[in-house]
Formats: sequence, structure tokens, C-alpha cells
Amino acid sequence: MKIMVGGTFSPLHAGHKKLISRSFELAGPEGKVVIGLSSDAFAGRKSHPVMPYEERLAALERYVRSLPDKVRWEIEELNDRYGSALEADFDILVVSEETLPVALEINKLRRAKGKKMVEIYQIACVLAEDGRWISSTRIIRGEIDEAGHLIG
Repeated sequence: MKIMVGGTFSPLHAGHKKLISRSFELAGPEGKVVIGLSSDAFAGRKSHPVMPYEERLAALERYVRSLPDKVRWEIEELNDRYGSALEADFDILVVSEETLPVALEINKLRRAKGKKMVEIYQIACVLAEDGRWISSTRIIRGEIDEAGHLIG
């Protein structure tokens, strides 16, 4: 199985880690995971500050190398919401509840181009101690840490 997953991953938190680790599980030992990482220019559209691409890349590589699954993987730079997902031959797009609309749009655009639609695998967002989603925005605001523990 060839799996695609993408994001800004700034900072890399428990929700991102669940998304990525599940992608590796779905790929299986003979599969491959392609992780799209937002470029600085594309990530600059976020409503909160974003770490530089090279720092996000290094954190992502460290995390992927720590996974027990020995699956082939690569990281590609994303300059828009779709990356190579409109053209690439792959099986599953792994998304969160938050990014499901983009996945649906990708399949719509693939169909319009005569490409096969891909399976969409949605994971539930990881909740912080207070029962709300762990998000980069909440971490940057100082409400929670990367594991979802309340601060203060």
C-alpha cells in the first residue's frame, strides 16, 4: 500500500504523531508512506507563527525514525493543499477530522482528471486533558503542551 499524509506539523504534537504512525501501520511492511510537509511560503498562511521548514523537517524525520515499523518513506515539500496527491498513484490518503474536506476535494479533482479516486482514512483528533482537540494553535497560545497536558 502507498499512503499519503500531509501537514505543517508546527509544532509536531500528539495528534500529528497519531496521524503519521497510523499511516505507517496502514502501509504495512511492503508499503510506502509519503509525508507532505508544508513549505515555509505555504505555511506562512497560517494564523499562528510556524517554525522554519528545516526545523519542522528535522523533527518529523526524528519522529519517523523512532517508529517501530520499518516502512519505506519519504518527505515531500508541499506548496499547496494538494502536493502530488492529484497526480500520484497511491492507495490511501490519511487525514484528521480537520483535514477531511481537503481529502474530499482531492478525490473530486482526481476524478475530474480521469484518475482513480483514493480511499480516505480518517483518524479521530487526539484530545487534550480538557477534552478539546490538541492543536498547534492551542500549543502556541500556551494552553497545552505537545502531549495535550494543560499548562498553568
